[in-house]
Amino acid sequence: MLHSPDGSRGLSLRYLFEEFVLDTDRRELYRGAEVLPVAPQVFDLLEYLVRHRERVVSKDDLINAVWKGRIVSDAALTTRLNVARNAIGDGGDKQRLIKTLPRKGFRFVGTVQEAQRLAVEPVSSAEHSGDTKPTPNSAPRLSIVVLPFVNLSGDPEQDYFVDGVTDNLTTDLSRISGAFIIARNTAFTFKGKAVDVVKLGRELNVRYVLEGSVQRGSNRLRVNVQLVDTETGNQLWAERFEKPIGDLFDMQDEIVSRLANALDAELIAAEARRAEHSINPDAMDLVFRGRALWNRGWTPEYSARAHGFFERAMALDPENIEAMVSLARLNNSDGGALLTDEPAARFAVAEAISTKALSLAPNHAGAHLALGTALMFTKRAAQGIAEFEHALALDRNAAFAHSLIGYAKCLLGRGAETEAHVNEALRLSPRDTNAHRWLVWVGLAKLSLNADAEAVAWLRRGLEENRNYSVAYFHLGAVIARFGGMDEARATVQAGLAVDPRFTIRRFRASSAFSDNPAYLAVRERQCEGMRLAGVPEG
Repeated sequence: MLHSPDGSRGLSLRYLFEEFVLDTDRRELYRGAEVLPVAPQVFDLLEYLVRHRERVVSKDDLINAVWKGRIVSDAALTTRLNVARNAIGDGGDKQRLIKTLPRKGFRFVGTVQEAQRLAVEPVSSAEHSGDTKPTPNSAPRLSIVVLPFVNLSGDPEQDYFVDGVTDNLTTDLSRISGAFIIARNTAFTFKGKAVDVVKLGRELNVRYVLEGSVQRGSNRLRVNVQLVDTETGNQLWAERFEKPIGDLFDMQDEIVSRLANALDAELIAAEARRAEHSINPDAMDLVFRGRALWNRGWTPEYSARAHGFFERAMALDPENIEAMVSLARLNNSDGGALLTDEPAARFAVAEAISTKALSLAPNHAGAHLALGTALMFTKRAAQGIAEFEHALALDRNAAFAHSLIGYAKCLLGRGAETEAHVNEALRLSPRDTNAHRWLVWVGLAKLSLNADAEAVAWLRRGLEENRNYSVAYFHLGAVIARFGGMDEARATVQAGLAVDPRFTIRRFRASSAFSDNPAYLAVRERQCEGMRLAGVPEG
């Protein structure tokens, strides 16, 4: 631990630039949550350049600071500089961060933010009783520790079940792309202890703490959980999960899946709020802001704004996997939700981007979902299903994959199977930000089975879940019109046009490109007629 001359704890500096953190206390370089191995001299070289970024530093400056004045050849200095550049992804040709100025020296030209924090050792139980004030930290994005859940059952024999929930949730949260999860062995050292989450966040260098409890009664199980911001100590999200006692292992899996899916959306929202206050947002800041918008609903406005964030992210970092996958999935969504007059063009873009993403990250579950969706909507539903199944093999909590399999089967003329797949998605993620879309897909499958009354019920459920899914209004209005409820049908269509004023029957007819299955095409024709009756513009 660092101390000031009077023996008190000192302050260490962290330098934040692009996706990197240079921690002067720990003498570590991070890229996101990953610690990058750098030799001591390379670290010193980077630190000196970043610390003196306001000026050009000469070769002699670097030799005096890093090598303490020892004689160093130009070749040795150049080698160390190249290693430093490679560590931060800055090739000698690009020199976007470390510039060489001929006959003058070198300068760090990247945008840097400084963050101070106390250099602390592990917190003792005595220290936990003291007051603390939140100070800004530079913990990695999506960094979280899952504290051991508390067993409130009064039965020590239930500890194995409660610990299993904590263990599996720790494992499953690590599947969230880009997440940094504190290992189970470290987290369990806090079992049974009162914890100050602000101090814990500093100690473990994480942004979030997840804590919870499990209470098992005679015939019911209750789980309470809360997500806490370690910078402020504020609760960001809380949830209660309760259900009848069943098979314990199945229950454990279901609890973990539901929590992991809910936390994925909550963490994106939390990171987006942080990014809004960033002076110089980087690619991931922009990705989180785009995803948070996208999660709010499927409207032309939200889509356009999300596109802007994802495209800016790609411009900053053309090979950022999260930006690529987000942009691919958004293009798929625009086409599938009929927010565009040219869905085929959007699917082509999505297929190209997701294929490139998979060439860089073959095991990215989201990239497989994006590619599968592009295939599904372009008359290759069977190939799409294979991609969705691959995504599930990589991430068992990928609830969206189950729903996509269900809709793909509808496009293949197997609409009777759709509901079961969507119900599985809802079991794993009942409050998913995409649940409204899944419910509408079951409605469309019911239409293909000529079960119009059931279709209306599912379409209504979809709109109740999220009023920002415009195409659902037009489908619902069309069915109601064919039943003869013209006033309600026209009111429903008008509500849809308020969400998407540019929707037309001509745009809907473009959905014929999704499938050439006779049952699907027959539904499309019936819906066209219903939309016309309900007042959807021809276009």
